[in-house]
Amino acid sequence: MTQETEIIRQVLEGDIESFRLLLARYEKPVVRMIRNITYDKESCQDIAQDVFLVAYKKLASFDPDRSNFSTWLFTIAKNKSLNALKKKKPLLMSELPEKSNPHNPSDDMVEKEFFDQLETKLQALPSKQRRAFILAEFEELSYAEIAQIEGVRLGTIKSRINRAKKKLRTALKGVWEIPYE
Repeated sequence: MTQETEIIRQVLEGDIESFRLLLARYEKPVVRMIRNITYDKESCQDIAQDVFLVAYKKLASFDPDRSNFSTWLFTIAKNKSLNALKKKKPLLMSELPEKSNPHNPSDDMVEKEFFDQLETKLQALPSKQRRAFILAEFEELSYAEIAQIEGVRLGTIKSRINRAKKKLRTALKGVWEIPYE
């Protein structure tokens, strides 16, 4: 029995505090995923709270034989994020993650320009390609996990990610050295 399965068993048996262990493990990745889908820093924490509330309420429906807990949780997060997008138009992210101890201000400007361009080009991708790319590249999920989250075949995910990379490579040519060539 895996550690997560044991924690889930404890929660289902009434040890509500054990759910905090799952929350601590997955809070940052879930918030990051939501932010990357919605581009709304203000509401991503609220959406994440909804995700964990739903996960807690529906924990008895989780089947470890069908998927990993992380896949199940990310599926809930994806669905909540898409529902939020339907209710509200997504906003552009205005700030980049801060880089610790920058050494050259001109390098920082070039990097900021690249990330601004990347953000713009990511938003221009079709939503299914963007989600698959973000889950693979930023959340570092396997293609099989992404396929399960998206509810499509593995080949479909490979195709979406490949198309997203090609579009980004073309769109960002000349802005920065692209590592996917």
